[in-house]
Amino acid sequence: MAAMNDWLISVDDHVIEPGHLWTSRLSAADQEAGPHLVEMEDGVKSWKYEDKIMHTRGLWAAAGKKREDFSPKPISYEDMREGCYEPHARVADMNEDGVLASLCFPSFPRFCGQTFLEARDKDLALRCVRAWNDFILDEWSAAAPGRFIPMIILPLWDPILAVAEIERTSAKGAKAIAFSENPAKLGLPSIHSAAGYWNPVFAAAEQAKMPICTHIGSSSSMPSTSADAPTVQHTATASVNLMLCTADWIFSGMFDRYPGLKLVLSEGGIGWIPYILDRFDDVVEKQKYWAAKAHLTREDVIAGKGEEAGVELPAHWDYSRLPSEIFRSNIYGCFIDEKFGVKVIDEIGVDNVMIETDYPHTDSTWPNSQAIAAERLKNLSQEERFKVIQGNAMRVFNFTPAAVPTVD
Repeated sequence: MAAMNDWLISVDDHVIEPGHLWTSRLSAADQEAGPHLVEMEDGVKSWKYEDKIMHTRGLWAAAGKKREDFSPKPISYEDMREGCYEPHARVADMNEDGVLASLCFPSFPRFCGQTFLEARDKDLALRCVRAWNDFILDEWSAAAPGRFIPMIILPLWDPILAVAEIERTSAKGAKAIAFSENPAKLGLPSIHSAAGYWNPVFAAAEQAKMPICTHIGSSSSMPSTSADAPTVQHTATASVNLMLCTADWIFSGMFDRYPGLKLVLSEGGIGWIPYILDRFDDVVEKQKYWAAKAHLTREDVIAGKGEEAGVELPAHWDYSRLPSEIFRSNIYGCFIDEKFGVKVIDEIGVDNVMIETDYPHTDSTWPNSQAIAAERLKNLSQEERFKVIQGNAMRVFNFTPAAVPTVD
């Protein structure tokens, strides 16, 4: 059982959506096309949405299982721990693990709602997005006030609708926004879009004080080496996506435009951050003079364009702040169980690191999260440890957790 003074706030967990989520919230006319469970020939209940069948994988609901029993095969609710999909059971599992509060990413919609972005009927998809957000706010989080940090998904295909959803859910208590580590990989404009596609969304997020949370895999792509490399290789290189995401954001000028905006790098680890910041700072110091002569994209450079392409320089060529300064004012790294990253936490900034448990995925530290955190953070001061396990999350998400529960 968890010690009373060392409870964690986990900023990356996951919810397996219960079967009633959309059927109880969509109209009768939407029931057939909207997400609902169907029983497959092997008896496993899987999701059907429009004309697609989508399975819940065993790797996503591994809590309580032995490592040798982990499996990517489809899994039914009867074979999952109840805490995967039922909020009261989740709170019981959190109590066992010493987790005071939890932020939960979606499963069926995928990490930033890509499932609905890919749907044919965008009107129905919008209703599905709103239904998921209402579930998180009105059912999941409301079941145990102060134990969950409510995070929403967006209708990514329409920034104006996305702004409306931020405003609607912020008024209901939403605290964070799931977003893609690289929207260009989803067929959407990048955050560098000259037309400012994402500007209204980021402005609304800043106004609502809702951090942008980018989970590894939220671009629906993972880094790869050889085409025939083993599947596990992709999990070994997953942090690369968030390294690239960090580069995008730091060099985008977004944090000059929206200084109150916060970016959370979910499930990417932290050991790589000091090197990347050191590299970014070095590159800027050496390269900013020629780079500032013209606003050149990578494609411009490859095509041989130079100063003759000179145009009015956008804000992101103003290097008045080093990348490391931008990171420490606006970006936050997260880790589950990491030895090296904690050793170099001073080079990251202890104010920029938060902890995760990844329940109920295979990387999860449940039910030993508190003991593992205590071991990893034992060389930090009491003040530093509190920041990592609770304080930073409370500040970044503008969140006040419930009182530590009394448990047997």
